Amino acid sequence: MSAASSDSADAASKRPFDSSLADPSPPSKLQRSSQLDILPAEKLESAADGGGTVGAESEGMGGARISRAQRYLVAVEYAGTRFSGSQQQPDKRTVVGVLEEAFQKFIGQPVSVFCSSRTDSGVHALSNVCHVDVERISKRKPGEVLPPHDPGVVKRAVNHFLHKNEGDIMVTDVRCVAPDFHARYKALERTYHYRLLCGPERPSIFEKNSAWHIPEDLNIQAMKKACNILAGHHDFSSFRAIGCQAKSPVKTLDELTVTEVFPFMFFPSSLERSEMESPDGSLVYSGESVMGSSGEGSDDSSTTSAKSVSENGQEFGKRLRHRCFVVTARAQSFLYHQVRLMVGLLKVVGTGDRTTADVERILDAKTVTAAPPMAPACGLYLANVKYDPIV
Repeated sequence: MSAASSDSADAASKRPFDSSLADPSPPSKLQRSSQLDILPAEKLESAADGGGTVGAESEGMGGARISRAQRYLVAVEYAGTRFSGSQQQPDKRTVVGVLEEAFQKFIGQPVSVFCSSRTDSGVHALSNVCHVDVERISKRKPGEVLPPHDPGVVKRAVNHFLHKNEGDIMVTDVRCVAPDFHARYKALERTYHYRLLCGPERPSIFEKNSAWHIPEDLNIQAMKKACNILAGHHDFSSFRAIGCQAKSPVKTLDELTVTEVFPFMFFPSSLERSEMESPDGSLVYSGESVMGSSGEGSDDSSTTSAKSVSENGQEFGKRLRHRCFVVTARAQSFLYHQVRLMVGLLKVVGTGDRTTADVERILDAKTVTAAPPMAPACGLYLANVKYDPIV
C-alpha cells in the first residue's frame, strides 16, 4: 500500500497548505494519497485548523462514523519488540494506543483506531492496516466543519508525532475510504512471514529480536514436505491456542512455504559481489558461495601474511554467516497463534525430531496438546493485508 511520489507532489510540498485543495466529499473508493509532504515540519503540530471527533463503533461492523467525519485507511509498520501487542491495554504501550495518541496531538481531539489484524507482544508488522474517523472542526470558528485533510497531510503529520515517541512505528500509506469501510472485515487476505536463522554461533546483535535462532542444521526439503501437508482446507484445532475467539477451527491455508533467502545483515565480499552482479550491475540471485554459511569468498585486499587466523582457519574477526529461512503463510484469516504453532512444528521437522508422518498425526489429532512448542514472537512479521483492487 505504498504511495508513489511525483514531481507535482514534491512541488506541492514547498507551498503552504491550502485547505480549499482538500475534497470535502469522501470518495466511495480507496483514494491514493497524492499530495505528500505539503506541510512544513515545524507547523505540523498546529496543522489542523480544526479538531476531530470519532464515530461510535457498532458491535457488528464497528463501522458507522458520525456525520461529516472522514474515514481514513492507514497502513503502519512497526518493530513489535517494545509493544505489548497491537490492541489497547490499560497502562501498557500498544500499537493502537500510540497511534491514537499521535492522531490526537495532530487534530486536537481523541479518536479510536481499529486494526485489521491483532499482533502479540514482540510480533512485528511490515504492513498492518487500521481505520480511523476524523471530523475536522475549525478552531477559529467553533462549529464550522472544514474539508477533510488530504491523506498526504495525515501521513506526514502523524509520522511527525510518532517519531517523537520511540521511533519504532511509522505510517506508510493513508487513503480516504467510504464510511462503512472496515479495516478488519473488508480484508480479503493476510500474509505472514517468519524468519529463522540457522547456525551454531549466536546471531549478530543487529539481528536481536528479529528472528528465531536455530543452532542445528535444518533440512529444508523435509520442511517443504511438511508445508504441503498443512496447506489447504483443514480443521486446525492442533494449531489453535487457548483463548482463541474464532467461531470455527476450520480454515483454508492458501499458502505455506519455506524458502532460503539472503541474511538480513548481508555484506558481500569482493568475490561474492563479482558472482552476484550481472554485467549491467543488477543483482543475480544465484551462486552457492553467496548462500553458503562457510564464510568463504572473503576479500583478498590484504596479504595473507598480514591476516590473523584462528585455529579452524577462519579469518580473525570474521563471523560465520548464518543461513536464513523464511516461512510464508497466507490465508484470509488465522487462528490465535496458528502461524507460530505451525512454525514450531516445521522447525522440529527440519531438525529431524519429527517426521512428515508426525505432521499428519498432529494435524489429525485436533488438539493443541499434540503440537510441539510454538515459535517465539520475535521472528514473526505481518507482511500484508489485501483488499479489493485500489484505484
